[in-house]
Amino acid sequence: MTVEALPANQPETFYRGAGRIAEFRDVPALPDRPEDWVGSVTSRFGLAPSGLSTLADGRVLAEAIAVDPRWWLGPERADTGVLVKLLDAGQRLPLHVHPDRRFATAHLASPYGKTEAWVIVSARPDAYVHLGFARDVEAAELAGWVDGQQTEAMLAATNKIPVVAGDAILCPAGLPHAIGDGILLVEVQEPTDFSVLLEYEGFGLADGHLGLGYDLALQCVDRGAWTPSRLDELRGTPARLLPEAADEFFAARRLHGGDRLEPGFSVLVVVAGAGRLLGEQDELSLRRGDTLLVPYAAGPVLLDGKVEVLHLSAST
Repeated sequence: MTVEALPANQPETFYRGAGRIAEFRDVPALPDRPEDWVGSVTSRFGLAPSGLSTLADGRVLAEAIAVDPRWWLGPERADTGVLVKLLDAGQRLPLHVHPDRRFATAHLASPYGKTEAWVIVSARPDAYVHLGFARDVEAAELAGWVDGQQTEAMLAATNKIPVVAGDAILCPAGLPHAIGDGILLVEVQEPTDFSVLLEYEGFGLADGHLGLGYDLALQCVDRGAWTPSRLDELRGTPARLLPEAADEFFAARRLHGGDRLEPGFSVLVVVAGAGRLLGEQDELSLRRGDTLLVPYAAGPVLLDGKVEVLHLSAST
């Protein structure tokens, strides 16, 4: 067997879950651990090794890849280039922003920023996300909000976007956002843990500026107005799960029984149904909630049965 069915990997974090990962994956409930980092070679910012995935045989995935990168990644890749998470918002998350690649290279010694995308698995009625400012915001105004932790003013300046199960939304680096409560989603992102928290006081945190100080950290924020038409361009369509703007950062497809995967390192999340994964060296049963790691060495694999799977990988 080459394809790995992954155990849950739920590092501690500062917000609450509501048991949705436990229900989705059929694992013990850990409400104080509302994220599952899938196929992760990324550690939490400043808290390594927290966040790193462990394989079923006890090996740390990052170490296994370092030993045999060609087997895992193939001849064309030097790293996985992607991080996948399950995220269970038991409360509204703080308004925050992620730096882009240019800022991360200049100030965080990383070639990757943190553009991300969300695929909504389930959502309570009237669920929402905050996404981008609805008007232009001056630098001094933003700095004042953050310094005074003026949460209501910050949130009032954002776009509040309804979401339902099945929605897929790209969140470019730099865009202020906050996921509302009552949502279970699959997140695909660049492989970093860089977040600048615009809100922190109400979440039991002292700050959230990545050790840079807010004078510098706030320079990564997109303070421009995002109109409804611009926001619409961040949504997927029936023809493709995510808009073309995502292609620079990662690839995401919604697959069903009968679809084939070409060789390459990827993560699979089974979001509905049941079936099988068939390959030259593999035959695995699939059911809702399974997360799987597909190495390059697995070769082409086929999905079989009444199953819906998210196929997530680095950009090609």
